[in-house]
Amino acid sequence: MKPVIYRLISYLGVLLVLGLVFAMYTRPDFMFNLANQVWGCF
Repeated sequence: MKPVIYRLISYLGVLLVLGLVFAMYTRPDFMFNLANQVWGCF
């Protein structure tokens, strides 16, 4: 593939990840439960 396609795919991936992170921060209960589950592993 061409480098332009790689750049476009990487930009879309970064935007998707940032969108998901923003969506998670709008739900503090989800972040709290996720933090408790991660802390439970230790």
